[in-house]
Amino acid sequence: MKWQGRRGSSNVRTSSSGGKVVGGSIGGIIIAGILWLVFGVNPMTALQTGQVVAGGSNNTSTEAATSNDRDTQFVKVVLADTEEVWHQIFNEAGSTYKEPALILFTGQVNSACGSASSATGPFYCPADQTVYLDTSFFVEMNQNLGITGDQQGSGEQDNAGKAGDFAQAYVIAHEVGHHVQTLLGISQQVSEASRQVTQVEANKLSVLQELQADCFAGVWAQRNQERVQFLEAGDIDEAINAASQIGDDRLAKASGGAVVPDNFTHGTSQQRVQWFTRGLESGSVQACDTFNGTL
Repeated sequence: MKWQGRRGSSNVRTSSSGGKVVGGSIGGIIIAGILWLVFGVNPMTALQTGQVVAGGSNNTSTEAATSNDRDTQFVKVVLADTEEVWHQIFNEAGSTYKEPALILFTGQVNSACGSASSATGPFYCPADQTVYLDTSFFVEMNQNLGITGDQQGSGEQDNAGKAGDFAQAYVIAHEVGHHVQTLLGISQQVSEASRQVTQVEANKLSVLQELQADCFAGVWAQRNQERVQFLEAGDIDEAINAASQIGDDRLAKASGGAVVPDNFTHGTSQQRVQWFTRGLESGSVQACDTFNGTL
């Protein structure tokens, strides 16, 4: 993936103090020990499982991310790429895109959705419209999930032992997809509807929301390719591999537990690949209506 030499976002900040993680045990709707492996954990799911505590306040001190390390610079460029694309898409619709913040943290962090640890995985908090990311997850993706490294043989030494760069970009784009859902009012509708239905039905709504974020990530990739031709050979395979590795069904099997579709909150491997691919091939937000689509 070609990313060096482009603008970095000014919306990336680093956390200079962490919060105490409360309620670290995982509830019954997700198999114990694997939720932290699933990138794209949305606040609704995290709150349900007790990993992020509701009613928190974002009292974490932050400062502009100034480090020159590879991961910080990479995140800044990818976030800037999402800003460019979503500004364009919103402008085409006669609307204005409000950029999210992205906070890089180590170990633990406070958000407006509560306290979280690295074990939560990257997440988006709609209450403060901020993406939270511990870049150690890039290593976890490769070493614990088997998500492949760079396929194009770019020789990027600072990315050794991590997931491929485009798979990492997919993580960020997915979380920004949740931000787009918040701006469009989708997240609020899902949250409200989930409070009025059974847990099984709420889980299904969560799946639809997550798959739409996957689709939005695909839309971003297609539109960004048109804009800056950033994709290299093997990049799409990296993202497809990442999507297939974090399906609820695959994670359940990997844990040795039973595969219970009613407990799914993110979608199967096939569904995640399907919806990312749909966004990638169409480049259209309208193609990402998972709530009226066929799963």
